[in-house]
Order: sequence, then structure tokens, then C-alpha cells
Amino acid sequence: MAETATQRLGRLLTMVPWLMNRQGIDIAEAARELGVNQEQFVEDLQLLFVCGTPGHYPGDLIEASWEGGRVHVGNADEIARPLRLGRDEALALIVALRALAATPGVGAKDAIERALAKLEDAAGAESRRAAQVSVSLEVGEVEQQRLEQIREALAGPNRLHLRHYNPTRDETTERDVDPMRVVSLEGRWYLEGWCHRAVDVRRFRLDRIEDLTILDVDGTPPAGARPRDTGASAFSASPGDVLVELELAPGATWVSENFPVEGVERGEDGSQRVTLRAADPTWVRRLVWRLGGGATVVSPPELAEEIRSGADRALQAYGVH
Repeated sequence: MAETATQRLGRLLTMVPWLMNRQGIDIAEAARELGVNQEQFVEDLQLLFVCGTPGHYPGDLIEASWEGGRVHVGNADEIARPLRLGRDEALALIVALRALAATPGVGAKDAIERALAKLEDAAGAESRRAAQVSVSLEVGEVEQQRLEQIREALAGPNRLHLRHYNPTRDETTERDVDPMRVVSLEGRWYLEGWCHRAVDVRRFRLDRIEDLTILDVDGTPPAGARPRDTGASAFSASPGDVLVELELAPGATWVSENFPVEGVERGEDGSQRVTLRAADPTWVRRLVWRLGGGATVVSPPELAEEIRSGADRALQAYGVH
């Protein structure tokens, strides 16, 4: 998946003090602990060679070596200490941990409570501010059962067989999934894992899983499987999704404000040309039909033809020429 510069910068700022305190760590172990493959890890180390404090000479740049498969980092004493949480960051984390500890079906409660106690102790009197914020992650009885099953499968790890309803296509599919994690987004719980039907990482809303079975099969995801970026939305585009370009009339520009788009070009007449990704273009077809001429599919051409043909069939049903 594509990585933003901000995400990479955050990893580098974490990586340097982490490596400074683990001199000689095996390169494979370091990459695994930092959540990247070895190729990306080596690219990060090569980038450190050109990093240093502003206005200094080349000799003041960060040093990194990984000969013999062991990683050593030097000349980075200024950032050798781990980054500290700011007050707002600490309070946000306290609120999140309290909500997580109170959520049914979530494992590792002891670890959560220990981390919470350490944060509250470090924050001191400021931690009382967190009590003014209430976060509810309540789940229904069926979702709680699903959470417990997924937790058991993750501990195995075991593969899951599920029957999942997709309202976009109005169909139910059977899937085998290697579970990776459970995430809460926009008030909903999702199972994220490697789907053998899609041959990719997918998310499944727990309240749309009609049946879930733990299989007696190893459920370790493939080595290249990576969790999707959660961000602020449950939708997360994948490089394999269809890239769609739409021309929106002035009255249909609300689309760019309500759907995750990758780019927006605004015309002088108030129109917009937007690009977005869709794992399943079915919802794009329905959106364009709903707009009743307010949107035109620029690309891909096969999607434009599908929409045109569908509109023609609808008109024929009414005897309209």
C-alpha cells in the first residue's frame, strides 16, 4: 500500500531512538518489530545518511550500518531518547484505553490496565481531565460473540470461515479469512484479515457476518499482508481497486464532500472532476444513476458503458425511447 511522507517521517523519528538503544540488533528482527519488510527497512537506513541538524557539515549526519546483518546507528545523540507524549496526546490515549478496557470481548485486559496505570501516573493531576470525556464502544450480544470467536482464532492462530452479507451488491458470500486484528471505526466493529476469496486484505463489519466458524487450519496471514490504514474512515482504498474519474455538475459536487476522493479539479462554472477508488464499482453505478445526469464517468470506459447500458435497460422497461 502507498505510504505518505508523514507516515514515513513518524516511523523514522521512532526508529532512530529505538535502534540507538538496540545496537547490533538483527536486521530481520528490527524490520519485523517496526512493521516493515527488510527492503523498506534498508531504504529507511539509507535515508538516515542524509539526515542531521540544519546547517551542520556532512560529518554531523546520522550514521547507520548493517553489515553482517546487524544494525548499528550513531551520531544521533540529539534524538536518542524516545519521543514524549504531549498533554493532549496523553489524555487522548487515556480516554481510548479506558474505553477499550470496558469493551466486552477484548483480550489482554491486564496489559491495557497496566499501560493505563502508567499513563495516569505520568500525567498526574492532568489525567483527571480525561474523566470529562465519555466514549462508548458498546456491542450487541451477537457482535460480542463474534469478538470472542475472533480473539480465540487470533490466539491460535486459526483460519475463520464466515458468511458475510454485502448490502452494496445485495448478496451473501462464503469466505475463508486469516484474521489479523479487530478495529472499531465510526462506531462499528470490523474484522480485518487476509481473504482467500479476494486474495487481499479485507474488512468485514461484524454485524454483517451472518455466521462465523473457527477452522482447524493454520490462520497465519501471508508474509506480505499488511493491515490497512484506519485513518478516520472505515473505507480504505487498495492499490488493486478500480480508479474512477467522474465529471460532476455544479449540483452534484456534494459527492466530493461525502465520499473519499483522491483528487478534485474545480471548474470555473462550479463543476468538478474527481478521482476515487472503488473495490466494487457497483456503488459507483448506483451513484451515477441516482444523480440523474449530474455525473459523467470519464474513465474507465468499460464502467461508463455498463452505466449507459443499465440506464438503457431501465428506460426500455418503461417503454421510453
